[in-house]
Amino acid sequence: MKRLLIILILFVCLTSCAGIPFQKTSNVPMESADPWTLVEEFRDRSPENFMLINSIVFDYSGNKLSALGYIKVDAKEKTFTVVCINPMGVKLFELAGDKDRIDSHFAMEQFTKKGNFTATVGEDIRRVYFDLTPSASAEVKKKKYKVIFDEPLGAGVVEYIFAGAGGHLVEKNYYEDNRLNWRVSYYEYRQKDGKIYPSGIILDNYKYGYGLTIKLKEIKG
Repeated sequence: MKRLLIILILFVCLTSCAGIPFQKTSNVPMESADPWTLVEEFRDRSPENFMLINSIVFDYSGNKLSALGYIKVDAKEKTFTVVCINPMGVKLFELAGDKDRIDSHFAMEQFTKKGNFTATVGEDIRRVYFDLTPSASAEVKKKKYKVIFDEPLGAGVVEYIFAGAGGHLVEKNYYEDNRLNWRVSYYEYRQKDGKIYPSGIILDNYKYGYGLTIKLKEIKG
């Protein structure tokens, strides 16, 4: 509950905005697709180093509040730096991290009074931008319109779903005790310099009852 409260505090001062619609992934037959070719091609086309400008919408109980985020990612080394500002241009926080730790360079005082704000934001960033392909030991299940990879993660199981015209990653789902804990959905991939980027990302945290909608505004490199 403390983690949920700190996320609510984070967005108290932001301006509300309408939801961002993304195009639904098309149903393309996948029976003939080779699962590991899909994974290899997606890995090869995914950027290792990039900087993005995103609009971010936080959704809690139907209340939608917005911010602007700048994020720099090294997916190979699993490092990131993120800065978030409100619509008036006031910096809300700046964090940097890797797969093991998160460092807070700046955060407004009201964001750090309750809960572990740094850990909460860092965990969501890792879910969205790191570990986007399954390992070679993952179990494969082929459906008519998607290919699913399952493998253990911590106390549960993470599920990777590849689908659509490009055969790209469209969902990461994490289950504990057969219950969906969180989901990241990826939409409308675009291409730049031979690499692909999702134009839309939605993170749903069912455990804490909130969601993040991320719309790609600009690819910086």
